[in-house]
Amino acid sequence: MASPILPGSGLGSGLDIGAIVTALVNADKSAKQTQIDTATKTNTLKISGVGSLKSALTAFQTAMTNLGSKTNPAFAGYTATSGTPATLTATSDNTAVSGNYSVVVEKLATGSKVASASFAGGATSAIPSGTLKISQNGTDYNVTIPANATLQSTRDAINTAQGANGISANIVTDATGASRLVINSSKTGAGSDLTVSGIAGLEIDGTQVMGASPAPGASGAVSAVASDAKLTIDGLAVTSKSNTVTGAISGLTLNLVAASPTAATVTVDNNTKGLQTSIQTFVDAYNTLKTTIDTLSKATPDEDGNLTVQAAFTGDSLPRSLIADIRGQLTATGAGGPLAVLSQLGVLTDRNTGNLTFDTAAFNKTMAQPGMTGQVQQLFTGTNDTNGLLARMNKAVDPYLKGATSTSPGLLDQRLTILNANTKNITNQQLALDLRVANLTKTLTAKYNAMDLLVGQMKATASNITSFFSSLNAQQSAK
Repeated sequence: MASPILPGSGLGSGLDIGAIVTALVNADKSAKQTQIDTATKTNTLKISGVGSLKSALTAFQTAMTNLGSKTNPAFAGYTATSGTPATLTATSDNTAVSGNYSVVVEKLATGSKVASASFAGGATSAIPSGTLKISQNGTDYNVTIPANATLQSTRDAINTAQGANGISANIVTDATGASRLVINSSKTGAGSDLTVSGIAGLEIDGTQVMGASPAPGASGAVSAVASDAKLTIDGLAVTSKSNTVTGAISGLTLNLVAASPTAATVTVDNNTKGLQTSIQTFVDAYNTLKTTIDTLSKATPDEDGNLTVQAAFTGDSLPRSLIADIRGQLTATGAGGPLAVLSQLGVLTDRNTGNLTFDTAAFNKTMAQPGMTGQVQQLFTGTNDTNGLLARMNKAVDPYLKGATSTSPGLLDQRLTILNANTKNITNQQLALDLRVANLTKTLTAKYNAMDLLVGQMKATASNITSFFSSLNAQQSAK
């Protein structure tokens, strides 16, 4: 708002009323304004610090998650390589054994695909209301078909109700315009054939094959019934209900891609070099987080070398608790086994900085012992989803990023809520101070202007009196 202070000197008193009022107002305002400015600077610094720490923790969690990926494991103790990835691919766990395996994929596992009898009216053919029952492996999947349904709306109802169970439907229309409802299942293996009942015109026996040129009234399995995968491993016959074959070779998972009469060679070898790279990535991720926490916690020196320039979390217990929780997982008992702590792999703590260091010579010495690659994998990824070092590191960070439930905020978000409330409070204090300054300025200006007017009146009176006596004296002198 505009200042009510009038510039220049008072006409009556000759005093600089504007300067006097400004000085008095600033003297009254100074202490509170300094308090508000300091609080604003501190609060803004802390809000920025919470954001920086939250970003650093999120990046750390992402690194831990990526290192612990099951689809692209960074800590695989062994590498499994297929010589013919167009036929099959392979992955290994920490129980694998080095060696070569000859695998012939004779037949892929297939699921059940069935088709109804044809409907001359096409996709808009009327379908009776009722409950459509799709059965598979002794389980019934029911779909409610309402009144005035068509073949197309029946398809949509199946996809909506049973899509999560791997059952889907579509419509195939031939050259004559007749349509069939085709139902497919993602489950593979012999015995997983679909049967459909409950609605007239949609009865399908998936254990019977329709044939290459089915009659309009024929229904049943398309092309063939569901079947198991067939393969040989080093000449030994193996069947599998899935194209993901586990357990056939200890420690290996074979992912069948296509049938081929030519054998694919699967080679399993120690992954020492890959593990070394992954450990270094782990160490780097930890050190990056540790450095960020240190930067946000430690005061820095001023121009005179005194540690007086505060950081966002200087003197705050939160970052100390955080790093203690994370560091505690480095020595905590996890999945067990011959490798219990990181120091056995050459990962140590620098006594000066608190960062991790990685001695590759010590690592290679440990890896020279038989079976150690699998133990490294177990140390980092565990024997289940919770006892590996990577999972424990993730869990240690969770309370700071997430609450106890999916809807409750984490510790950092809780802190941010408090700081945002502080921002609102400081803003209100500034508004109140600005209002006080404006009112005080107005009041003092009015008082000094009144004083100036009074002084002017007194000067005028004194001048009149002086003039009167001067005139009187002049008259007396003239006599």
